[in-house]
Amino acid sequence: MARHNVAELASGAVVLAVAGVFLVFAVANTGKSFGDGGYALHANFDHVDGLALGADVRVAGVKVGSVEAIRLDPKNFLADVTFTVADGVKLSTDSSATVATDGLLGGKYLDVQPGGEEKMLAQGGEVTITQGSVNLESLLGKYIFGSTGKGGDTKGGDPKGGGSVAPLK
Repeated sequence: MARHNVAELASGAVVLAVAGVFLVFAVANTGKSFGDGGYALHANFDHVDGLALGADVRVAGVKVGSVEAIRLDPKNFLADVTFTVADGVKLSTDSSATVATDGLLGGKYLDVQPGGEEKMLAQGGEVTITQGSVNLESLLGKYIFGSTGKGGDTKGGDPKGGGSVAPLK
């Protein structure tokens, strides 16, 4: 009976040790650093479809921070995005931010383009030049149904204005 208890205790300890190694590996490879948060900035966007908390903030394709908060501004109904940027990355006051897609089926991230001004953004500063996310379904629908904006058509691509697609019911 004592042999079973020792064997079960040893196998349990091995399982816990392996789980601990996996946990350390997972935390070490998340890209998060503890205590080195950088400085916080925010920007307002008309659409942030698909942008999630923790999404990358990139400059020239290199991760320099992450999205910390996304909330709706009740005054102007824009999405207010708060994000951090590493302390070593200084952004000028005329920098711009775009919600971009990482490939055709990839996730969304915040792409920041540095400006040329000499004055730099400080903690809590605002990036005022922004472009929201592009809705891929809307673009595909316009392409498929021929809504190019030419001619008198407002309903689906027929230059005579009659519309080539029946409305959905």
